[in-house]
Amino acid sequence: MSLRQGLGGFIIRRLLLGLLTLWITSVVVFAATQGLPGDAARSILGRGATPESLADLRQQLGLDEPVLTQYGEWITGFFTGDLGTSLANGLPVTEIIGERLVYTLFLMLIAGLISVPLGVALGAASAGRRDSAFDQAASVATLGLAALPEFVVAITLAVIFSTTVFHLLPSVVVTEPGSGPWHYPRELVLPVVTLIVAVVPYTARIMRASTVEILESEFVEMARLKGLSERRVLWRHAVPNALAPTFQVTALNLAYLAGGIVVVEAVFNYPGIGLLLVDSVRARDVPTVQAIALLIAALYVMLNLLADVATILVSPRLRTSLQ
Repeated sequence: MSLRQGLGGFIIRRLLLGLLTLWITSVVVFAATQGLPGDAARSILGRGATPESLADLRQQLGLDEPVLTQYGEWITGFFTGDLGTSLANGLPVTEIIGERLVYTLFLMLIAGLISVPLGVALGAASAGRRDSAFDQAASVATLGLAALPEFVVAITLAVIFSTTVFHLLPSVVVTEPGSGPWHYPRELVLPVVTLIVAVVPYTARIMRASTVEILESEFVEMARLKGLSERRVLWRHAVPNALAPTFQVTALNLAYLAGGIVVVEAVFNYPGIGLLLVDSVRARDVPTVQAIALLIAALYVMLNLLADVATILVSPRLRTSLQ
């Protein structure tokens, strides 16, 4: 069996497993949103609504149907592209999420493009200078940053760079309707830096540990015996082989950003799906909350699949096992 066939079968199996994961997640999300306190119909009509108007609205929204019927209609609509109608403003959920999703994905893309290479380079450099002052300082710094929650980093950055200390960058993101996130480079700086601080420490630490292990292997020692410089041994032989476990951790961190970005967007008032999720929970906009939660789960599954494929492509042992 060729590598392409083996990799294709692996991807199909992981996709099926991902669909099963999404289905289980959908059940949990639906049950959790059904258990939210309050009444969606009363939230829309207000406290002065009459029982008759509440009953009519519940019927229009399908809230009077059996729970299993509501779940079946919702999950069918999700896989057909119909995410329902927002209870907060009456607009299609797809329309509401569309523009917000662009903002969130752009923020994650910029943070990922910077944090992943930076974490890999920092971890490899620390491994190459093991037990040096640089390595010890990097280890202490990454351990300390990894222990900080995102909201602490976000608030600290806002205090330092947006208030009386330096006052260089805006502390909140103010956008105009219809404009893309790329039109606001200064407003993106603090949210991006916060996400970078959330990803780099974990990536750097696992990259260092993996690279140190590779540097002690027999084939690296053989490369040294051939007269190759330590720098060439590190970047040509050790780093490529140390990337496989790093991909897994990086994927988990990027997937975690899909959930952790909620906090970052709320702190900086960034108009992505994270802020939309917070506002929707407050308004008890159940269809929007359900759609965002399942989209985050789907992103998590996709990133893990991409990490698994990348791990196979850079690992000779795994490529051989698929053939």
